[in-house]
Amino acid sequence: MSQEQHVVSVGTSVPDFEMETYDPAEGEFGKVSLADIKKKGKWTILVFYPADFTFVCPTELADLAEKHVALKELGAEVLGVSTDTKFSHLAWRNSERLLSSVKYLMAADPTGTVSRMFGVYDPGSGLALRGTFIINPAGTLVSSEVNFYNVGRNADELLRKMEANAYLAKHPDEACPAQWQKGSKTLKPDEKMVGKVYEALNG
Repeated sequence: MSQEQHVVSVGTSVPDFEMETYDPAEGEFGKVSLADIKKKGKWTILVFYPADFTFVCPTELADLAEKHVALKELGAEVLGVSTDTKFSHLAWRNSERLLSSVKYLMAADPTGTVSRMFGVYDPGSGLALRGTFIINPAGTLVSSEVNFYNVGRNADELLRKMEANAYLAKHPDEACPAQWQKGSKTLKPDEKMVGKVYEALNG
């Protein structure tokens, strides 16, 4: 990774980026930019994966497809991203049966520019690690998860984190405890809760 390349960290503003895309829902090529998503007041979810025509990747993208509608309902734009081209995305989407339900944008990062921005680019292979990032509508990175090539992710956990972040955006004085699920109890931290979290959760 270039020493000049700035890697975005959680809690900081994400620089604008643009990528070419294949849109499986419309069967068309296009472009997507963070600036445009922010203008729409949406969250951005980036799901980096190593490569088209591989083995763990289609299982992850199919899993993500099952949660796509729920993520959209939370106001999120979902982007699957690899260092392949938009042409490869089209060919893979239309040949791999596991991807038949994929309707979210498949973004192309062949130069690795966006992958480097999020610290998932592997210069030895030219591929991206399995990185998942949530960016709020203001453009701040609020969640980051990175796995190595051989460990697939769980879209249930992505949805849980997106639900938590969406809730907290509307309730900034609250916090979500471990294993928080939509509709369950949150915490409202103050001096009375110090050393009394059990009581707060079970009161």
